[in-house]
Amino acid sequence: MANSKRPTWAMDNPLMQQYYDLEWGIELHDERALFEMLCLETYQAGLSWQTVLNKRDDFRAAFHNYDIDRVAQMSAAEIGTQLQNKKIIRNRLKLNATVNNAQVIVRMHDEGKTFNDYIWQFVDRHPQRLVVRSDGDLPAQTRLSVQVSKQMKKDRFKFVGPVTIYSYLLAVGVVNARLAD
Repeated sequence: MANSKRPTWAMDNPLMQQYYDLEWGIELHDERALFEMLCLETYQAGLSWQTVLNKRDDFRAAFHNYDIDRVAQMSAAEIGTQLQNKKIIRNRLKLNATVNNAQVIVRMHDEGKTFNDYIWQFVDRHPQRLVVRSDGDLPAQTRLSVQVSKQMKKDRFKFVGPVTIYSYLLAVGVVNARLAD
């Protein structure tokens, strides 16, 4: 995919190019990876995606490689330690949302459900295709992201507004908006 057409945001540097070529908009069903992307999208709110990607490995180290069970058990003291970690984005609300959201997913597991099924149910397990010809074609949010956000908030997820959720749905391929050739 190295020669694929890329949007302007994915042309800035090799890390952004690699992210677009290998991850963004490609269907994701691995639960740990879906959780990681949800967390990264919450960290990104108000910041650039490149900033988050640059800190991705440090976030993985800080949050047990996004092992959902381990993150769900993180204590307030552990979050306090991470608030001192200069290698990550140190926003208490965002870091607490990471633990909270892991706990919500653990409760799903206790009920015999998966986060993968939860996310993909909103599109009947079939990605929506959004034909995009230029960078400016993507809205900040859609009816789908508003619906998903509303349900996630009802289900006690945190930091899941419709703009963040739209970015998330795009990132994990629930909505496929990769540039058409």
